[in-house]
Amino acid sequence: MRRACLWAMVPWWLVSCTNDPGTEGEARGFEPPVVTNPSVPMEYPVALFELRVEGVVRLHLYITESGNIVPESTRIADGSGYPELDSAALRGVNALRFAPARRDGTPVATSFVQPVYFRHPELAAVGESR
Repeated sequence: MRRACLWAMVPWWLVSCTNDPGTEGEARGFEPPVVTNPSVPMEYPVALFELRVEGVVRLHLYITESGNIVPESTRIADGSGYPELDSAALRGVNALRFAPARRDGTPVATSFVQPVYFRHPELAAVGESR
């Protein structure tokens, strides 16, 4: 079974406000949600895998203070340019499990952007030059 790669979550407000000096203190004491799945539930579309097509789908997710995804809030923040990869990322969302975000040790609800990397194992590793 071919799986996509799931990387660290980034709270949307941290991404959108990184140049705003007022958010620095707000980010302190904040821990983003953590994926707890033992394996990534997103499946690489077979036809695109065979063609060695790669892409990144960024999903906007909302996680409750108990770590549950609110399905109605899930949407594509940035598509990969390949509808099949975008659909594969969305299909896998319901199987994702999270430990909730925490602010000063207390579980909190949060919105964030979750990247899903569809990388072919025979091509350069994530982070290497392509």
